Amino acid sequence: MPATGTAAYGMYTENASLPDIICTLSHAGFDKADICMVLSSTHPMASVVRDARFTGAEPKQNAAGARTIGWFTQFGAVVIPDVGFFVRSQAYLHALLEQGSSPLCGESRILVGLGLSAEEAKRVHSSMADAGALLFVSCSERARAEWAVELLRSTGARDAASVGTSEKENAGFGDTLTVPGQNGERALAAATI
Repeated sequence: MPATGTAAYGMYTENASLPDIICTLSHAGFDKADICMVLSSTHPMASVVRDARFTGAEPKQNAAGARTIGWFTQFGAVVIPDVGFFVRSQAYLHALLEQGSSPLCGESRILVGLGLSAEEAKRVHSSMADAGALLFVSCSERARAEWAVELLRSTGARDAASVGTSEKENAGFGDTLTVPGQNGERALAAATI
């Protein structure tokens, strides 16, 4: 997991508008370099990358592939098993490779490298084919991770949680949290899915 030690993640169906979700996170103060996307190989954006041709292709197809790849390079990391990966962040590069394998060798290993337990990684991996995308947000502290969880849920994540916090810290989840924000503090009612 990136050096910060805490993070949030959310799983989305393939029809979720990832640009809108990223915009919501950005407006809440989360930097794109702190975000890692793991897309299933069947996700529509994975198809755009897989089918990208920069020579001998139609200009419209070239533009779509170039736009998508350009967008991916703004993030800490984007991983598409069996297709490719883009890594901007040294912390994500280390996290994705620390399990002793390439990011293309098993989604469960990728998820363990990001900080999920082996059991949670297996569960999330088995859901990836249905979910389409997993967004992982590295956070500087627990309160930011819980705020990210709430944002992910509010943008339609069907499964969202934090990692890097102890069981004791997660015991009160579902209570009202006070999260520092850019405009003072905000009280949030944590929803349970």
